Amino acid sequence: MRRWDVLAPGELDSLREAVFAVLAETGVRFPLPAALDILAAHGAAVDRPRKIARLPRQLVEAALAAAPSSFALCGRDPACDLPLDGRHSYLSNDASGVFVIDPVSGERRASTLADVAASARFCDALPQVAFAWGPIVAAGDAPSGSRPLHEAAAVFANTTKHFQAVTCVGERPTRLLVEMAAALCGGADQLRRRPLLSLIACPVDPLGNDAVSLEAGLVCAAAGVPCGFLSLTLGCGTAPASLAGNLAVNAAAVLADLVLLQLASPGAPVFFAGAPSVMDLRTGGYTGGGPEDDVLAAAATQLGHSFGLPVNMGAMATGAREPGWQAAVDDALSTATATLAGADMLSGCGLLDGSRTLSYEHLVMELEVYRMVQRLAGGIVVNDETLALDVIGRVGHGGTYLADDHTRRHAGELFRPTVWDRSPYDTWAAAGRPGARDTAAEIAAGILADHRPAPLGDDLAAELSAIVARADAQSS
Repeated sequence: MRRWDVLAPGELDSLREAVFAVLAETGVRFPLPAALDILAAHGAAVDRPRKIARLPRQLVEAALAAAPSSFALCGRDPACDLPLDGRHSYLSNDASGVFVIDPVSGERRASTLADVAASARFCDALPQVAFAWGPIVAAGDAPSGSRPLHEAAAVFANTTKHFQAVTCVGERPTRLLVEMAAALCGGADQLRRRPLLSLIACPVDPLGNDAVSLEAGLVCAAAGVPCGFLSLTLGCGTAPASLAGNLAVNAAAVLADLVLLQLASPGAPVFFAGAPSVMDLRTGGYTGGGPEDDVLAAAATQLGHSFGLPVNMGAMATGAREPGWQAAVDDALSTATATLAGADMLSGCGLLDGSRTLSYEHLVMELEVYRMVQRLAGGIVVNDETLALDVIGRVGHGGTYLADDHTRRHAGELFRPTVWDRSPYDTWAAAGRPGARDTAAEIAAGILADHRPAPLGDDLAAELSAIVARADAQSS
């Protein structure tokens, strides 16, 4: 896979130094006594009244050196295992939407637990969606205190792919989530060997944390469940307006939390995550797409890799309200920049309106973009077989390559659209002038009607239901 380094070597060095300076001089807020105790015991300067920890450079570097540079995200089906080896960019769906464009009525409505299950099943059918993130939409009808466990059970039951949870926080809920994953893979030791679950937690920007997010991360690190912290800094709001300053704040918040996990559980699998953006100064909100987001994602990916960590970077998540040219441009640029920068994980597809609204037809159309970007990132293979000098000599002047064995061997490597129409104009007009959205809607309807993932089995399904019931009881 070809790489694009948006930061020159000197710029990358300066950014790294800025991150180390922020950690050592400004520090990060940790509103969890256990976290402050761990950091203080390893040499951080802790201001307990303010709950601020300042992390010296040598502490940060030693902790990051203990983190594995590669590991695998495993699926219920081993064919879905994803090695984070620096040679792939795996796509997931987006997460935490609150609306669905109903595939039958076409109307936007609030999302439900049934939508969590349906969307997980939908993504399970799509080979380009390598792992499940989120869930993609919230279960608005589930009990608020135990909602993440209801959502996790629905995802686990409807996909054989890896699940990276986003909405679970707090020590007790996260222990139950880990218990679910352990049940699915045959126990805690097996979960450590084959993690079917990973976790995304979020700092509170700028340079802060929620205690419940730290608790969740510490539980996962102790269980060997991969964990990443994702900072969503917003330039002009929770980060400086300058892109370099935004990156410094973003990375410092993430690294501080990963250092904590390494100090608590040395060797725990952790990853760098981010979705840095800028404020829309007309509305004060998240832009959901723009050139700043794209270059920030590429630079943050390069920065995360420079610390020896796998990277999950936000992509797609357009601000467009419906599938169309704005969504296509947002998705193409954000996916291309993060992929070419080498992000190990790309999250995620499927949501419109700045990650608020799920559209199944939009998700299908985004996969066309993703496939094109993957082909772009693959570059051109140059060897004796692909240079084809013997074929060129054999066909000679005025001949055709169409029937040659070499063409049959390589024709399958060429990109073929699934929703774009390349037919002649008259053929397209005679068919009723269908657009990509029409074709995508047909594909989506077929998947929702027909795809059924491998079932959990009655015993496992009952065990997950029992864990959800305990979560309900604990939160009531």
